[in-house]
Amino acid sequence: MTMPQPTVTDQSTHAAAIVERFLEASMIPDPATAARYISPELVITFTGGRRYAHPSETAAFNARRYKWVKKNMQRTDVVPGDGETIVYNLGTLYGEWPDGTPFEGNRYVDRFVVRGGLIIQMDVWNDSAERLLLRHGIEA
Repeated sequence: MTMPQPTVTDQSTHAAAIVERFLEASMIPDPATAARYISPELVITFTGGRRYAHPSETAAFNARRYKWVKKNMQRTDVVPGDGETIVYNLGTLYGEWPDGTPFEGNRYVDRFVVRGGLIIQMDVWNDSAERLLLRHGIEA
């Protein structure tokens, strides 16, 4: 007896859940739990072209950039593909800058490639750099 193949809807729902669990663990931050959802070949590219291979590296970067930061996840869009699923997670960041000044409404877009039930690629874009420039009196 053969098992039925997952439908595109099943794969899309599963990929979205993987991404959301990864992001929730990353916000704690709990890189060990976030790593449960990644492939050993993971490549993470942050705004500005900064490249990382593990959630512990992005947690270390965020610890230098922010006193703390969280995501207000507003929507997740899924694009099924042949052998992989693209997942976009959009929303805003809120938290505190290193000096304790609060911020909110900092837009972000995270793009993920999920293959074989694991995240193999993450691309991150947000307004943090522009906001930091403005905090230092530099018009972007």
